[in-house]
Amino acid sequence: MADNIILSRLDGLRAKYAEVEAQMNAPDAMGDMKRFVALNKEYKELGPIIEASERYRTACSNLQEAKDVLANEKDEEFRELARGEIAELEPLVEQLEEEIKLLLIPKDPQDDKNAIVEIRGGAGGDEAAIFAGDLYRMYTHYIENRGWKYEVNSISEGTSGGYKEVVIKVIGQGVYGVLKYESGVHRVQRVPQTETQGRVHTSAASIAVLPEAEEFDIELNMNDIRKDTFCSSGPGGQSVNTTYSAIRLTHIPTGIVVQCQDQKSQLKNFDKALEELRTRIFNLEYQKYLDEIAGKRKTMVSTGDRSAKIRTYNYPQGRVTDHRINYTIYNLGPFMDGDIQDMLDQLVVAENAERLKEAAL
Repeated sequence: MADNIILSRLDGLRAKYAEVEAQMNAPDAMGDMKRFVALNKEYKELGPIIEASERYRTACSNLQEAKDVLANEKDEEFRELARGEIAELEPLVEQLEEEIKLLLIPKDPQDDKNAIVEIRGGAGGDEAAIFAGDLYRMYTHYIENRGWKYEVNSISEGTSGGYKEVVIKVIGQGVYGVLKYESGVHRVQRVPQTETQGRVHTSAASIAVLPEAEEFDIELNMNDIRKDTFCSSGPGGQSVNTTYSAIRLTHIPTGIVVQCQDQKSQLKNFDKALEELRTRIFNLEYQKYLDEIAGKRKTMVSTGDRSAKIRTYNYPQGRVTDHRINYTIYNLGPFMDGDIQDMLDQLVVAENAERLKEAAL
């Protein structure tokens, strides 16, 4: 039997979907572009729920008809057909119910956005920078395997290899909703390249994943921003080091500083730095939302808390352990080559279970 609570929620969302569609098609809809963008986003978010609800209603209706046939029909051939339909439809209805329950839970409004990913070497000196470089390679391989794209905003090389810090922008559908699980401290246990005694050391790198702020998310006053130019360093060719193409932007009210030196063009570096600055200012407010839900879900890891040790990479044992869900896999080599989807899937399952419990559906 169809869940009355679910059907009631679906009825309300169907009415909301029609209302949003009518507002988008109104003659004056384009007059307020910020409002139109918000309506369009809401319309797209409701679409999968409405589609699933129609499949659910159809399956429930067909199931009820088959049960009615079985209860009232005398012809054994028709009764046998009804039994076959019931055997097929009952698991389908249950599957659609679970799918809709997840769709009904309010998701993070930023999940569909691009992301700014910051990888920074932590405790461990040169080895931490080398490990940060390993994580950078791991993520870029994963990004490429997903068919996403990335752009380097800024990069600071370590003295013995790797990077002290790398900031990249990742572009694709639902990027933040996937990569947000990587925020936190990543520990590595291995014999460092710089160690001559063969002893296992523990080093760390921190990852911060931020949803990219869109133009309508926040309005920047350019009078609040100080712009500095300087010579770039690092990859990019000889001209990078001889022209003042690198940009440093300081947001005076918050003290937030960002820089971009990836492009030879000062204008392109300015645009990319401005995008990152907008994102970091936007995330000051977004962090309040994350702090609120972090107390409710122990597996919710998009808080961006750098102090939270979320994962350990143990090279002697070939092991990767995620401490939030106590999940361990023994495929360290492929994992460091970007094969991290299984770990992310496990985190999604754990979080969805908590979201369902929280929503009491």
